Amino acid sequence: MYFLEFLDGGVLNLSWWQLVLATLLLTHITIAAVTVFLHRSQAHRALDLHPLVSHFFRAWLWLTTGMQTKEWVAIHRKHHARCETIEDPHSPQTRGLRKVLWQGAELYMEEADNQETLARYGHGTPSDWLERRVYSRLTWHGCGLMLGIDLILFGAAGIAVWAVQMLWIPFFAAGVINGVGHFWGYRNYDSPDAATNICPWGILIGGEELHNNHHTYPTSAKLSSKWFEFDLGWVYIRILSVLGLAKVLRVAPVPKVSSPRAGVDMQTLQAVIANRYDLLSRYARGLRVTLNEELRRLSLSAADKQRFAALRGWLRKSDVKSIPAAQQQTLRELLGRSGAMRTLVDMRAELAAIWERGTVSREQMVANLQDWIARAEASGIRVLQDAALRIRSYAPTAV
Repeated sequence: MYFLEFLDGGVLNLSWWQLVLATLLLTHITIAAVTVFLHRSQAHRALDLHPLVSHFFRAWLWLTTGMQTKEWVAIHRKHHARCETIEDPHSPQTRGLRKVLWQGAELYMEEADNQETLARYGHGTPSDWLERRVYSRLTWHGCGLMLGIDLILFGAAGIAVWAVQMLWIPFFAAGVINGVGHFWGYRNYDSPDAATNICPWGILIGGEELHNNHHTYPTSAKLSSKWFEFDLGWVYIRILSVLGLAKVLRVAPVPKVSSPRAGVDMQTLQAVIANRYDLLSRYARGLRVTLNEELRRLSLSAADKQRFAALRGWLRKSDVKSIPAAQQQTLRELLGRSGAMRTLVDMRAELAAIWERGTVSREQMVANLQDWIARAEASGIRVLQDAALRIRSYAPTAV
């Protein structure tokens, strides 16, 4: 009789709502381990963790996911290195959203068998006795042990708790972040891939929802960048830092402005390169404002207004070649009717090219920037004049 009662409620004998809260807590610890340890600390070296914290996270991930640190890190680094290409292990742009969302775990396991990926991208991950003898060799033994612990704590309901634990990361991390996070959402920055911020409040997945911010500044320990965004993983990192259990190594630069410089020099160039994403995002907003003004000014049919207005979302792209062919044709028609829009689009491409030309000397890059600013200031177009002033006003960065 006692055994049956034990199976019914386990040691804790929780009510249904307490079981729900306990399940959410357990799964959230796993999310914290993935975002803080695997992602920000191991894959991108954005922070150093105290050995006690690292060992706890490694043990917890062994119990709740069976994932190996080297495999996860290598696959994620390859994702960044080959993002949105056929070599990307889990891009919805090449494999389809449905496949990544519902079969993300299978894609992960397939890439984990690629020894070339592990050798090339898995460097610097733990290789101690525990990793070699336990976590890497006894991959699913930890999950089996977790099942036993859940049964002891929660009784028969522990099976459901365990099932949620096992499915949480494969669905939310491998599916939602890798899938939806490269397909749908808003973008603060025109990063060179399709990464999006799924929502501004990174709570359910520990801040990983802010995926566009991450792909723009991948080595930043903090994933939020706008005042209205919230990164719960960053809260945990700050707490660990205060306790002396973590050391933040890098965060995304916060644009700082000062009095405009009279001339354009090497410091101006360095400041522009450091703040290029801030500059381009402001430029894109100015483009959209100008588009609205031009739609009111030009004599257009209702159908043309609707077609041109649909370009607002695409105007954030600094490389118009990445815009789908149908939208490119519409953009060409718009630029044929609006000299201001043509100038803005052309000069944005010129601006982005200044820091992308790796074969050009620094002196030539400064000269190109000087020429761009002079033409922007003389253009009579408010967006260009504001961009030139912003460039002159960026505070110098450390060399």
